Amino acid sequence: MEQDYIKLIFGLKLKQIRTERGISLFGLSKLTGLSKSYLNEIEKGKKYPKTDKILVLAEQLEVPYDHMVSLKLDKNLAPVGRILRGKILKEIPLEHFGIQESTLIDIIANAPAKVNAFINTIIKIAQDYSFTRESFYLASVRSLQEANNNYFDDIETKVLKFAKAYHIDLNTPIQSGELEDILIEEFGYTINKTELDAHHIDGLRSVFVPKTKTLLVSSELDDPQCTFIYAKEIAYNYLNYEERLFTFSWIKFDNFDQVLNNFYASYFAGALLVPKLPLAKELELLVEKKTFNVDKFLALIESFNASSETFYQRLTNILPKEFNLLNIFFIRFSHQKGNNNYHIEKELHLINNLSEKEDETKELFCRRWIGVSSLDTSAIKKQKHYSFRINIIEHPDNNCRYLVLTSTNEDASEKGSFKSISLGLLIDKQLERKVAFLEDSKIKSHTVDLKKIKDYSIFDSQNRIEQPIALEQQTQNKFIENTVKEITDKYS
Repeated sequence: MEQDYIKLIFGLKLKQIRTERGISLFGLSKLTGLSKSYLNEIEKGKKYPKTDKILVLAEQLEVPYDHMVSLKLDKNLAPVGRILRGKILKEIPLEHFGIQESTLIDIIANAPAKVNAFINTIIKIAQDYSFTRESFYLASVRSLQEANNNYFDDIETKVLKFAKAYHIDLNTPIQSGELEDILIEEFGYTINKTELDAHHIDGLRSVFVPKTKTLLVSSELDDPQCTFIYAKEIAYNYLNYEERLFTFSWIKFDNFDQVLNNFYASYFAGALLVPKLPLAKELELLVEKKTFNVDKFLALIESFNASSETFYQRLTNILPKEFNLLNIFFIRFSHQKGNNNYHIEKELHLINNLSEKEDETKELFCRRWIGVSSLDTSAIKKQKHYSFRINIIEHPDNNCRYLVLTSTNEDASEKGSFKSISLGLLIDKQLERKVAFLEDSKIKSHTVDLKKIKDYSIFDSQNRIEQPIALEQQTQNKFIENTVKEITDKYS
C-alpha cells in the first residue's frame, strides 16, 4: 500500500482522537515531548512517526497502539478513507483547476466529520442518479473546458509547431493521405482498412493495437472522418501521451489521464484540420454583414476537410477567444431511423445564466428543441443527407434569446443513424455588438417554454416505463470490447 495513503490515514486518526479528547496541538506537544510543528506535519499526512513516538502518542492519548497504526477507520472517517484509497485525488489533475492536493487534505484534516457528511451526500446522490466513475471523469473534463472557455493556447501553439515541422500548409484543406504518410513514415504505423469491416460493428471507427502499432480503420468512413482519426493519432504521438484510449469511439477507460488525453488529442486534431487564423478571418467577414449568407457559411464549412461536428466544435474554441462571445452551448443529438428516441450524446455549456430546468441532464428543454426538430430523416434525404438551419429561440420564462445554428446529416459510420449538431449563442450585448445580421428578417424566431418537449418512448412491456437504454448500451459495449480484444490478439 502506498506510503502516502498510510501517512494520511494516521494523520486523520491522530487529529480525530486529539480533538475528541479536547487537547490542542500545543497541549499534545507538552504531553508527549514532541514538537508542535512535528505533530502538525503528522496530522497533515506529511510525516509518519517511528514506533517509539507512536507508543508515546498512544499512551498519552489513552488508546491502544494497534488502534493507532490500524488502517481501519471508524464510520465517521470511512468515506474519506474510500476517497483516499481510491486514488481519485491523484487521478484527477487538480492543478488544472488551480487546486493543490495538500489544500484538500488540509480541509479534510480540519473538518473530517463535515467533509465525511459532504462526501456521503455526494455518494448517495451519485447512487440515486447512477453517477458512475466514468460520468465523474467526463464531467471533470467538461468543467475543465468551461473553466478555460474551451480554449487551450498551449495546444494551439503545438499545432502550429507541428505544421511548421512537417511542412503542412494550414491555408489549404489537409487530406487524409498527407497525415497517413506521417503516421507510417514518422511514427511507424501500419494502416489496415479491411479488418474492421469483417466484424460489422456500427459506430466503431478505429482500433489501435499498440504492440504492433497497427491502426485498423473502417473503410466506410468518409475522408474527413478518416483525416480526423489520423490527426488524433498524430496528436497522441506528437504530444507524447502514453495514457490513451485505443478505440474510436471509446468503449471504456481505466483512468482519468486517458479521458483527459483523449480530449486533448481531439482538440489537437480539430485545431489542425480547422486552423484558427483562416477560420477567424472568414467568420469576421460573415458576422459584419447585415444579412446571414447561408451559402457562404456552408461553403466555409466545406472549405475544411472536416466534419460539420469538428467545425462546430472549433467554433466553441474560436468564438470565445477571438470574438469574446463567452455564452455558448454545443449539443449533439443522435436518432436511429424508425424509432422515436433522441439521445443527447455530447453537451458543452459555457453559459452562466441557465435556469435550473435548462441545464437538466438528458431532458429535451428549450434550447435543445431545435436539435430534435431538425432530425427529420425524410427532409435530410431530400437534401442529399445534409440540412442546415439558423433560428432564434426565445422563451418568456427567463427572458432569454439564443441564436442557434444546426447542421443535420446521416452518420456515414452507422447505418440508419442521423445526428444533429447545434451551436447556440446567448443574444446579449456582446453578441449584438459583434453580429450584424441578428435583425435579418429571414432568420425565423420560435418561442419555446421550459416544459419538456419530448420524452423517451414507452417500451412495449407491462413492467417497463422506459426502454432499457443503459443496459442495451452496456451489452453493446461488452460485445465490442470482446471483438476488439480478438482483433488486438490477432495483430499482436
